[in-house]
Amino acid sequence: MSELTKMTLSAARDALHKGEISAVEITKAHLAAIEDAKELNSYIMVTDDQALEMAAKADDMIKGGNAKGMTGIPIGIKDLYCTKGVHSQTASHILDGFKPEYESTVTANLWADGAVMLGKTNMDEFAMGSSNENSYYGPVKNPWRAVGSDKDTVPGGSSGGSAAAVAADISIATTGTDTGGSIRQPASFTGLVGLKPTYGRCSRWGMIAFASSLDQAGPLTKTVRDAAIMIESMAGFDPKDSTSINIPVPNYEAALSGDIRGLKVGVPKEYRVDGMPAEIEKLWQQGINWLKDAGADVVDISLPHTKYALPTYYIVAPAECSSNLARYDGVKYGLRVNGNSLDDMYKKTRAEGFGDEVRRRILIGTYVLSAGYYDAYYLKAQKVRTLIAGDFKAAYEKCDVILTPTAPSAAFNLGEKVSDPISMYLNDVFTVPASLAGLPGISVPAGLSAEGLPLGLQLIGQAFGEEQLLRVAEVLESAASFKEKPAKWWGEKA
Repeated sequence: MSELTKMTLSAARDALHKGEISAVEITKAHLAAIEDAKELNSYIMVTDDQALEMAAKADDMIKGGNAKGMTGIPIGIKDLYCTKGVHSQTASHILDGFKPEYESTVTANLWADGAVMLGKTNMDEFAMGSSNENSYYGPVKNPWRAVGSDKDTVPGGSSGGSAAAVAADISIATTGTDTGGSIRQPASFTGLVGLKPTYGRCSRWGMIAFASSLDQAGPLTKTVRDAAIMIESMAGFDPKDSTSINIPVPNYEAALSGDIRGLKVGVPKEYRVDGMPAEIEKLWQQGINWLKDAGADVVDISLPHTKYALPTYYIVAPAECSSNLARYDGVKYGLRVNGNSLDDMYKKTRAEGFGDEVRRRILIGTYVLSAGYYDAYYLKAQKVRTLIAGDFKAAYEKCDVILTPTAPSAAFNLGEKVSDPISMYLNDVFTVPASLAGLPGISVPAGLSAEGLPLGLQLIGQAFGEEQLLRVAEVLESAASFKEKPAKWWGEKA
């Protein structure tokens, strides 16, 4: 494997700016690595020719003295971002052949800064899943395996393809999206940094929607510094998105001072859930100690409505999914299965076009929005969501950031939970509350399980407090000093 593919984003940026490597050179190295890692199934579409064209333009930007943080950096794009003239199907059969005539705002921002698109990464269909086993294009394999095991593990979901690509060094960084944990949980499973910014920080325009009040764009990267560089390029106000917030985007990298003395870190008692593995509890305590050693003050806090977060999410998100996915009917674009009548065509197209998990969530969402059940379920869930947001607001009167585990376990084996939706949904237990409150969260790799699989710690910040969140995350990252790599790819293929 080329040394170029092992570089962090910040190291590649510095080398590009100094002229030590070219964008074309590093792009070719990654395209070759993608070819060698096809068995991971992390990419749905590889855009070789376009990548090399973009890399050549990036080299011109650098030579002209116009380089920015992302200039010449080869990245993967999650398949739900609309990319002009390129496959954008959310890993779903129902969007067969869809190549949009427009570019999402987030990817347009990245291309304006000179980033290079390697291709579209695999994902759970319509971003619905926690394991990346719900893709029409087949499951993604995590490059990590348990020590001594020949069984493949899941990379997490829904941004599993994006996570696997960075973990296997076939992309320097990738875009993901996080609705209930779909950046942070895959980051934890693959030993990466995954950042979900505040809702409204990144535009949702051109992102194919799952749950509009929850979906948010963010990066998956090798380091916290890489995340700071990439999110600055992705973020910004967009008048095309009614939920975009018009506030300046700071220089996030400049906020990485390494100094958190006097900062108050909250530890919520409600995140100690029944049945949580002892190694997760131990790692959490280790994280507390690391931040204490760095000069932070640790305070106990309470988020009393946490236990209602998961059921609330699995009412609100499917309800919005039911509404958003009603547009896919076989009439204007994508798959069409002909029938004996218009209604018959609708039924056959949607039955064949949507996978099992998407159909399940549409049915749940339609049920909770139906007459007679709207007040009992959806309206009540919205009220509880307000209470959950209120818990965080009260907690931030006592602390600056909150530290929790990212996921209740390490990566599990492919096929292990696919037939048990409740068990699968429980993977989001620690990430969903921040999503419901619209708050920024970041997962930092912090250790290994007893089986040798990555474990992450999560920091939750205040609204638009990404600068502080990233600063604390870098201190945590430095203390954890997580250097391990998946042996399957760094042993046999090194």
